[in-house]
Amino acid sequence: MATKQQIVLVTGGSGLVGQAIRMIVEQQQQESSSNNKYQFIFVSTKDGDLSILNEARQIFEKYRPNYVIHLAAMVGGLFRNLKYNLEFLRTNLAINDNVLLLAKEFHVQKCISCLSTCIFPDKTTYPIDETMIHLGPPHQSNFGYSYAKRMIDILNHAYSDHFKNNSNDYVVDGSNQLPIFTSIIPTNVYGPYDNFNLEDSHVIPGLIYKAYNAVQDAKLKNSNTAKLLVFGSGQPRRQFIYSLDLARLILWTMENYNEIEPIILSVDESDELSIGEAAKLVAETFERSYPDIRMEIQFDTNYSDGQFKKTASNLKLRRYLPGFQFTSMSDGIRDTIRWFITNYDVARK
Repeated sequence: MATKQQIVLVTGGSGLVGQAIRMIVEQQQQESSSNNKYQFIFVSTKDGDLSILNEARQIFEKYRPNYVIHLAAMVGGLFRNLKYNLEFLRTNLAINDNVLLLAKEFHVQKCISCLSTCIFPDKTTYPIDETMIHLGPPHQSNFGYSYAKRMIDILNHAYSDHFKNNSNDYVVDGSNQLPIFTSIIPTNVYGPYDNFNLEDSHVIPGLIYKAYNAVQDAKLKNSNTAKLLVFGSGQPRRQFIYSLDLARLILWTMENYNEIEPIILSVDESDELSIGEAAKLVAETFERSYPDIRMEIQFDTNYSDGQFKKTASNLKLRRYLPGFQFTSMSDGIRDTIRWFITNYDVARK
């Protein structure tokens, strides 16, 4: 008799990380039939508005998940956050409260929520680690989004206490195991299916789209020089993680990570680089694709740099997975640019 598949509900399933999980799951299922113990359901805004409890409940009633990977959020780049902090706070508070409440009501075995390094205090020491989340206010530029995400960690601990105090009501499948509500904290994610919209995008997709437009403009003008404009000084530093690497780590978390405390999913500290260095990698990749055009990088310091650095320690992750191999930035940017050019007509812009 075949074992019944466990249902994994992925909120925000059409986004960058959701699509990466889909790609890795399909790859693993093709490689081995033993990887078919889970049925992944990817939901997005077209399935319902998770900030509205009744719509969120309909999704849970339809699929009755055993696991939840909670990626859904109102997101945007630096300049959209600066403009809409209130909306980011209220909408994300509602989404997270609804998803975790329903995960409890439907006796989900594990709920993994996705946080962000922007939740950490603005004034802090580096590297930041999982113990430092609540030690001061986040950067003012995106305090709405940051505080809403921080509250997931508070909710996880509150639900954990609730399960322990009402253990007879929440044991999973008749075992002694209580549900686990936990969270992951990735550093800056990039990859296929990213949002390349110049108003809403994060650093890497924004650079890729601007570089692409610059190349097309140069070709129209029969020029051999394309100008890549970078907002800000280019000096702020970030750790970037390729979305398919993050997807693999999230699937590992679902099966193996049982702590309530969050875990940072990041490349090593030594892999941190500046925005200017990332722009150079993007420019060099386009120059290899269009050998007749030279990319010229310009920095517009009239734009805010945002937080200068958010260096994160991945020591906790390395204790679990010391040998995990991350995709290099050069390879990840190359593959993301190839995906963007191939899928230009359907990419989010």
